[in-house]
Amino acid sequence: MRDQVITTDRLARQFAFLQEIDKLKSILRATPLTDNSRLENSAEHSWHIAMYAFVLADQASPAVQIDRVIKMLLLHDIVEIDAGDAPIHAQIDTNIQDAKEQAAADRIFGLLPDDQASAFRTLWDEFEAAKTPDAIFAKSIDRVQPLLLNLASGGGSWEEYDVTLSQIDSRVGGKVNRGAPAVWSYVRDLIRPWFERAQ
Repeated sequence: MRDQVITTDRLARQFAFLQEIDKLKSILRATPLTDNSRLENSAEHSWHIAMYAFVLADQASPAVQIDRVIKMLLLHDIVEIDAGDAPIHAQIDTNIQDAKEQAAADRIFGLLPDDQASAFRTLWDEFEAAKTPDAIFAKSIDRVQPLLLNLASGGGSWEEYDVTLSQIDSRVGGKVNRGAPAVWSYVRDLIRPWFERAQ
């Protein structure tokens, strides 16, 4: 009977978390879909960059464990349920945004059973710190996908925020190059002509 009570409580907490993260589907990002029909939501983004990491695993350093990267990418934006999306080219107070995200991580991961809450939060914190090989590669991949969506949609949030190639280099390029240099070289060559035409 005691095992059944423990299992029931565990399942209740796991399902509470799973129901809560459905809200990520309602968080809109600044980046449009490739067909420019609407904005991408954060759940779609998380799935898509997890697929990016899976497909581009051969671009990671040998020290990277791609299964951990995929887990990080599936978890990394869950905090946006409470904190909202913070577009990379928007003018925001990063200290306020960081505080919102920390509080969101406490609340949302806290819905899980203690062991999973701790494990998921540890992965999220590792991603945010971007110091381990797994987190560095995960951050790189997180930055690549919006570039390609903006390019495919004819400019997307680049036009909305009046973004220049030098801003892309400073805000995005360094992070991508740090974890996936060949990917950055390839993607920068793809996007450069758009910025040259936009001048």
